[in-house]
Amino acid sequence: MNIQKITFGSGCFWCTEAIFQSVKGVRRVTSGYTGGSTKNPTYMEICNGNTGHAEVVVVEYDADMVMLDELLLMFFKTHNPTSLNRQGGDIGTQYRSVIFYDSEEQKQQAEAMIKRLTDEQVFENPILTEISPAAEFYKAEDHHQNYYNDNPLKPYCAVVIQPKLNKFAKEFTDKIKPELL
Repeated sequence: MNIQKITFGSGCFWCTEAIFQSVKGVRRVTSGYTGGSTKNPTYMEICNGNTGHAEVVVVEYDADMVMLDELLLMFFKTHNPTSLNRQGGDIGTQYRSVIFYDSEEQKQQAEAMIKRLTDEQVFENPILTEISPAAEFYKAEDHHQNYYNDNPLKPYCAVVIQPKLNKFAKEFTDKIKPELL
């Protein structure tokens, strides 16, 4: 196996985690915080928007099964990368669209994907996704891990996450783990 990792922030990490957990070749998704100044931040500190951290997921994937370009396309197509510090009702820098890369190659691929999506006019407005080098990652509290799978009937999961998963499954059917179809 050729295990790689990349860190995505695209609003609430519960949504992002649920999307990437469903992808063939993704081995692990860990929700947490990165990109800020506070050491060992808590969820409550992140929510106040004063730490500089983003809610993110670290996606560990088998690069022999799923390519980074595919993951990048999924990232961009499952949130609004043209919205500054906001995803739906979630407002603040902690919900910014951001890619934290681990290598120069990842940075170049992320920049190339933005150029491609811009050239193809996939979005009506300019892509505002931040591309930054990986920073210290703080794993979110245990009850934030595997959130959708552990709480599918909670209102947020049913009203916000499930429709995103349905839309994702329609567009990326061939990339969904067979046991989830």
